[in-house]
Amino acid sequence: MAEKDDKYMKALKEVWRRAENALCADCGKPDPDWASHTLGVFICLSCSGIHRNIPNISKVKSLRMDHWDEAQVQFLEQHGNAVAKATYEAHIPIYYYQPTHADCQALREQWIRAKYERKEFTEPERQLPYSNGLKQGILWKRGRDNGQFLPRKFLLSERDGCLKYFTKPDAKEPKINIKIDTINATFQPVKIRNPNGLQISYLKDNKTRNIFLYHEDGKEIVDWFNAIRAVQVHYLKVAFPMASDNEIKSRLMQKFLKEGYMEKTGPRQREAFKKRWFTLDHRRLMYFKDPLDAFAKGEVFVGSMEHGYSVKQGLPAGTQGSFSWQYGLTIVTPDREYLFTCETESDQQDWIAAFSRVIEQPMTPQEYASKCQDGVHFSPPAPAHQPHNREN
Repeated sequence: MAEKDDKYMKALKEVWRRAENALCADCGKPDPDWASHTLGVFICLSCSGIHRNIPNISKVKSLRMDHWDEAQVQFLEQHGNAVAKATYEAHIPIYYYQPTHADCQALREQWIRAKYERKEFTEPERQLPYSNGLKQGILWKRGRDNGQFLPRKFLLSERDGCLKYFTKPDAKEPKINIKIDTINATFQPVKIRNPNGLQISYLKDNKTRNIFLYHEDGKEIVDWFNAIRAVQVHYLKVAFPMASDNEIKSRLMQKFLKEGYMEKTGPRQREAFKKRWFTLDHRRLMYFKDPLDAFAKGEVFVGSMEHGYSVKQGLPAGTQGSFSWQYGLTIVTPDREYLFTCETESDQQDWIAAFSRVIEQPMTPQEYASKCQDGVHFSPPAPAHQPHNREN
């Protein structure tokens, strides 16, 4: 019996070592040490927990701690991550967001359920619940002033190229009409304090506006997320008819590159530094007094190296403003320098790395035109005769 077990474990390890099984089949995390012996995939601990919630589809075991019998090992030998990918991910629409191990539970769970439980990607041209260009329903929206979440009717229309919401279910006119090409949607369960929390950011009068939503059902909120991406793909294919699928995907809404608290000073660089919440949305750096503010207090465009932008560790010599945090960094633009401090050295290095990634990328013509059109910036110094009515 012991000899047979050793034989099975040796065979199991050989399958486990295959290059195709070096990453989790569902989130891409390296070195997965769990597997589903009914699907034949190698997965990480976190994804194995999601698989346990669909026991009629997937049964999982630890590759290190559990006993594997001959039939289970043979099944893994005959399958593996490559076979599963060819089966369950054969026809993924270009707009569908495929989460990684860094994404939230709601995204990862619905991705796994979509693949194995609902088998949404096994057939070409399958009609999916988020692919028909029209979606409407009730989402819970946070009030801008009172912070309360209230049910609101939302309507997404490919034909109109917009997302609308209504304060009342029977309202004729929307409260807000958001153009699809200005939308960025990101899951924010920690910030919104709901596992299905979704932040929608868009441009209004060349300023970023945030609305915060959730739905009790994880599938429903993820369907909304992918429906928005589907309508964006339609818009982009019309706007850029010669663009490849990869080019279209690169223009779809993206996760924020970095968020978190830093301290900032004003344009004169003599004012006391103030703690603010910052969001880096590709080339737009925005700051907020509170993470759930509807409007940014200020924005700055982060261009590319060849246009005179750079990031430096530390603050300029002789910086006069008082600050509590000791780990400084400086954003250099053609117009001025922006000074920030971080609470920890790790935060400082993470911010510098995020800014560097943006600055090292060449600007597209669209980004350059956007910069010239928006002219976004942190509050400028006011003339001596005019009161400064925005926060520094």
